[in-house]
Amino acid sequence: MAEIDFDGVTKIFGVGPPAVDHLSLHVDDGEFMVLVGPSGCGKTTALRMLAGLEEITSGTLKIGNAVVNNVLPKDRDVAMVFQNYALYPHMSVAENIGFALKIRGDSKSEIKRKVAEAASILHLSEYLERRPKALSGGQRQRVAMGRAIVRSPQAFLMDEPLSNLDAKLRVEMRLEIARIQRLLGVATVYVTHDQVEAMTMGDRVAVLRDGQLQQVDTPQDLYDHPVNEFVAGFMGSPPMNLVRCRVRAGNDRIEVDFGDQTIELPWHYTSSHELPASGLDVVVGIRPEDVIITDASSPNTIQTRVERREALGAEILVHLSHVDPNTDPSAYAENARADISRKASLVAKMGPRVKITVGDVLSVQLSPEHAHFFDAATGVTLRKRSR
Repeated sequence: MAEIDFDGVTKIFGVGPPAVDHLSLHVDDGEFMVLVGPSGCGKTTALRMLAGLEEITSGTLKIGNAVVNNVLPKDRDVAMVFQNYALYPHMSVAENIGFALKIRGDSKSEIKRKVAEAASILHLSEYLERRPKALSGGQRQRVAMGRAIVRSPQAFLMDEPLSNLDAKLRVEMRLEIARIQRLLGVATVYVTHDQVEAMTMGDRVAVLRDGQLQQVDTPQDLYDHPVNEFVAGFMGSPPMNLVRCRVRAGNDRIEVDFGDQTIELPWHYTSSHELPASGLDVVVGIRPEDVIITDASSPNTIQTRVERREALGAEILVHLSHVDPNTDPSAYAENARADISRKASLVAKMGPRVKITVGDVLSVQLSPEHAHFFDAATGVTLRKRSR
């Protein structure tokens, strides 16, 4: 077991921008680190450099105390689990799990012992004599993990191992992989594009975009304290609402214009937040769970129209658009079916039994205490000032 260190690691394929750009990231011994980001962000390339399957253009990569830039994959003492299971169809489960040990020259008794231990951890003991074709997708993925476990590597590397499974099985395998990793206590780097997997599995999560590390933190801190607009919009399902607004400063208060409507921020925002000067734009971020239906007399409310609703059983996602507060609400309701060109600008998460239909005009409250503010030009979070 060992720590992992990326120190300014860069990978360039031919001509063009780097696939991975000066990545510096530390993974503690025993830590479950998730690399997450959209397609093409560099997360799989980073993992393949760690495995030795891609050459490093520049920078230093360490496993334990050893620099492994020029170490062959077979000598890095890491085990990789791929998106496809890559099992040998003519071999039994036991033979698949123990194949790497056989190639390494371990004794038959040692192979049998390690295969039995791995099968017990993975709940595969009763399937050891079966062939892969007789297994479910989840069982095949556990066999692929067993093949990695028996080697007792310094680190596990996992490249979207659950993407071929159905939704229910993905949830089950998320729990299973996290359980096994905690049991073994081996440093694990896990790549996924699914931020729900990242939030539920990782001790820490590294968010990448265009080859660059945006933020690395615990899942909850990423959710609560994103460093920029990209991280705020990427982490969370459904994602954070991000609305470009204009800031206007008054006497001991700040007003934020949402189109023709305004919310007023508490006075302390004028001194405690690094908000821009009056008349400039910001991007306001508000989580769907912080968009609350209320009455028009409540503070910090805006008028919205329901454009569509998604019933998910345990909750409803309500897509809302801004409306002109001076227009008769009945006009919106009457034209709800015909006016299909309107786009929702806010998503609210509500209880499953809320009575809401498309075309309804609602007053919603946006709590400034739960709002995030981003520089409209750079996307960087406008943080609270240090005291």
